[in-house]
Amino acid sequence: MKRHTVVLALVMPSIIFTPMGYAQDSSAGRSASGNALSTVTPGTRFLARLQDTLSTQNAKAGDHFHARTLEPLILSDGTVLAPGLEIRGHVDKVEAAHQVGRARMWLTFDEIKTHSGWVPLVADLTDIPGVHSVRVDYDREGEIEARTSKRQQQAEAAAAGALAGAAGGVAAHNNKGAAMGAAAGAATGFMIASGLGQEFTLAKDTKLELILDRPLYVGRL
Repeated sequence: MKRHTVVLALVMPSIIFTPMGYAQDSSAGRSASGNALSTVTPGTRFLARLQDTLSTQNAKAGDHFHARTLEPLILSDGTVLAPGLEIRGHVDKVEAAHQVGRARMWLTFDEIKTHSGWVPLVADLTDIPGVHSVRVDYDREGEIEARTSKRQQQAEAAAAGALAGAAGGVAAHNNKGAAMGAAAGAATGFMIASGLGQEFTLAKDTKLELILDRPLYVGRL
């Protein structure tokens, strides 16, 4: 199964886990009893509201979280699942800022509660609307990470230039030039670390935009 994971970072595809033991045959679109199932088609986008607070400062892999849908979901038979469906998920991985410089978090969406009970939810996180301090990198399995500001980019470029200057001084056996370049690089590096080394928090009620990667199979109304 494709691995969909969400990474959170300052500026929060998620790994998709399909719980076992559900009495349905997804490949055939039928329940164990043989009755046809209604589905929500892959590619459907919808908003959900986070019910818990998640922070890279104290979250750890395996922590559970909950969310609720904010929009109706249209089934293949034309019926509608009203907003307010509960979603269960868990934190798959956390990289705290003090460990790696830029905080990141990956979220997994596990299941959703419909009129038929809890069913597997295979979905990717594509956006966190209204939160400008973090971004979701959909091409990197829904990685959520801190946005890099223009000022930070300039500082990183300056640090790279300073370190390159130090290397040049060493190559020329110019100890004074190497020392000056290294000092400038260290100072700029500290500036970057100060800017990037911050944890981030997804507060309760944060909106999440999800997209179904597989059909969502539910029983008939």
